[in-house]
Amino acid sequence: MKIELKKDCTWALVAPTSMGVRITPPNGQPVHCSDMFHMQVTSAESNVVSVSSLLGLPVKVLTTFVKESPIARFIKDNLAARHISYEGVEVEQGGPWGYRHQFNIADSGIGLRGPRVQNDRAGEVGRTLNVKDFDLTRLFEKEGVKILHLSGLIAALSPETSTFCLELARAAKKHGTRISFDLNYRATFWKNREKELSAAFREIAGISDILVGNEEDFQLCLGIAGPEEGGKDLASKIDSFKEMISRVKKAYPDASVFATTLRQVIHTNEHLWGAIMLEGDEWHVAEPREIHVLDRIGGGDGFVGGMLYAILKGWEPEKWIQFGWATGALATTSIYDYAQPADEEQVWSIWKGNARVRR
Repeated sequence: MKIELKKDCTWALVAPTSMGVRITPPNGQPVHCSDMFHMQVTSAESNVVSVSSLLGLPVKVLTTFVKESPIARFIKDNLAARHISYEGVEVEQGGPWGYRHQFNIADSGIGLRGPRVQNDRAGEVGRTLNVKDFDLTRLFEKEGVKILHLSGLIAALSPETSTFCLELARAAKKHGTRISFDLNYRATFWKNREKELSAAFREIAGISDILVGNEEDFQLCLGIAGPEEGGKDLASKIDSFKEMISRVKKAYPDASVFATTLRQVIHTNEHLWGAIMLEGDEWHVAEPREIHVLDRIGGGDGFVGGMLYAILKGWEPEKWIQFGWATGALATTSIYDYAQPADEEQVWSIWKGNARVRR
C-alpha cells in the first residue's frame, strides 16, 4: 500500500520550526574545558527536511526571525545553502533582554564519555510562532503541500506554538495534505502543561497519517503502554516493540504508517542501529546493525527525513525504512546534526554496507 499524495503541489514537504544555532567543541572535547567551538545552524525540523531539499525536492520551513540579527542572517544563509525555502515574520529584538534565536550547547562525547546537551532557550523568538502570521489558504490551497511534518518539540514549545501546530494540522487535513508527526517528548517542555499538551498531541496524532516516536514518546505523549522488558540485546526486544506499535495503531486507526528507531549504545562512537515500521498491516524491520558514530545528535531526524523522502518519491514501502535507516546512519557521520546526502546512490551504499571508494 502506498500513501496517496496530492498532485501538482508547489511544496513536497513543509515544517514549522524554531531555528537556532548549536555550538560544539571540536574533536569530541567537553564543553566545560574547551575554548574553541564550531557553530552551526540547527533545528530538529530543518534536519528532517534537509534530506529532501538536498536531494532536489522543494521544501519550506515556517519560522520566525529576530529582526536585523546577525544570527538570523547566519540562519537564512544556511537554509539557502541547503536549498530550504523559508517564510516567517521579523520580530523586533526589544533590547538586550528581548528576543533571540535559541542556543544549543553540545558535547558530542567520545568513547566511554557520553554526549551532553544543554539547551539555552530563554527569550527564544520561535516561541512566538502564530498562525496569524501565515496565509494558510495560500499555502495549502493555492500552492499545495504534499506532506506537513510536525514535531512535538514545536508543538510543546509554548502555548502559542501548540495552537500554531494544531491550526496547521487542521488546515492540512482540510486540504488533503498528509501529516507526519514525530512526537519528540521533552520532559522540561511538558512540566506543568501535561493536561494541555496531552490534549493537543492526541488531536494532532488523531488526524496524522504518519506517526513516529520511541517508547518514551508513545507512553508520555499519548499514554500508550511501552514495550515489555526483553533481553539486553535489541533483537530480542523487537517483538515487544511491535506490540507497542500495535497498541498505537489501535488507538489511532486513521494513521497508516507507524515507525520507531532502535538504538543500543555500545559506547559513544559505536551503536547498534535499527528501525521498525508498520505500514497498513505489513511489518518492515531494519535489523539492528553496528554503525560508527562521530556525533549521534540528529540521527533520529535523519531517519524521519529519509523515510519521508522515500514516501514522497512513491517507492515501495519496504524501501521507506531502508532509506530512513541509511540517512539516519549518514547523519551520525557528520559534525553537523543533519544528513547531507550527495545523491541517492550514496544512501543506498550505506544501506548495503558498501563503504568502498568510488572513483
